[in-house]
Amino acid sequence: MTRRAVIAGIGHYLPERIVENAEFEATLDTSDEWIRSRSGIERRHFAAEGETTSNMATKAAQNALADAGMTADDIDAIVVATSTADLTFPSAATMVQAQLGMTKGFAFDVQAVCAGFVYALSNANALVASGQADKVLVIGAETFSKIMDWTDRSTCVLFGDGAGALVLEAQEGAGTSDDRGILATDLNSDGRFKDLLYVDGGVSTQNTGHLRMQGNQVFRHAVEKLASTAHTSLERAGLGADDVDWIVPHQANIRIIQGTAKKMGLPMDKVVVTVQDHGNTSAASIPLALSVGKARGQIKQGDLIVTEAIGGGLAWGSVVLRW
Repeated sequence: MTRRAVIAGIGHYLPERIVENAEFEATLDTSDEWIRSRSGIERRHFAAEGETTSNMATKAAQNALADAGMTADDIDAIVVATSTADLTFPSAATMVQAQLGMTKGFAFDVQAVCAGFVYALSNANALVASGQADKVLVIGAETFSKIMDWTDRSTCVLFGDGAGALVLEAQEGAGTSDDRGILATDLNSDGRFKDLLYVDGGVSTQNTGHLRMQGNQVFRHAVEKLASTAHTSLERAGLGADDVDWIVPHQANIRIIQGTAKKMGLPMDKVVVTVQDHGNTSAASIPLALSVGKARGQIKQGDLIVTEAIGGGLAWGSVVLRW
């Protein structure tokens, strides 16, 4: 028998404010058509004044716990993927822990930008597989609207805020690719490409900074690296592209999503797409898409799912799991 980390519940949260592409036309040399044609994005959500990453993460976590039929007292650990935590320290995860009323276990953040949720899921899987935790809340949450340069039309129209969460629960499997739960993971990074996507500020530079991106270069790396990591995870699980029911990718840009699916040899009707409604929510995008995909009736128990993401670092990776 093999100890597997199985998804027991999932949920998400989106801020109330919806920002349509047309809103940017008043302040930028852009248009709804320009944004849609280059990114596939039609709208995104922005956090309200005073609404923080930990607040949104907590609401998504509460929805995931309700879906799992659990309470915070059942949870052993919380792993939050974010690049926009409320404070320099303590971690957003410990803030979520407090807001949930959870007084046992442990909580920590993972920072790998848009690849953060894949990294968090891989770490949470290791906690379960090793026996260090039986039930883990894994959350992706971001308020990227706080780090935008609102004069840069190439970046500020792309990002949104939100949170998604899932509950991993230890279950025994047969040790085959037919098991439910996480079957394989693959993580990568290459710090030589830092200047392609970064924030030009931080604690040690005493400057909050804004997001900077070389979009064309990121696109060039994204399709190749995402398809490659997905194939690696599938191979580790003893599976191939033909076994995949759904790709649930990081929702950054529809052209990257389409290019990756094509490189993997899979049709777009096997891809869960939410980028049109959420924009790029960085570490929140995969759990948001998983939650929406389940709510739509696309994702069902037993489905084989590949998630993959790339973000600043560059950092990228993938997870193969059976729902």
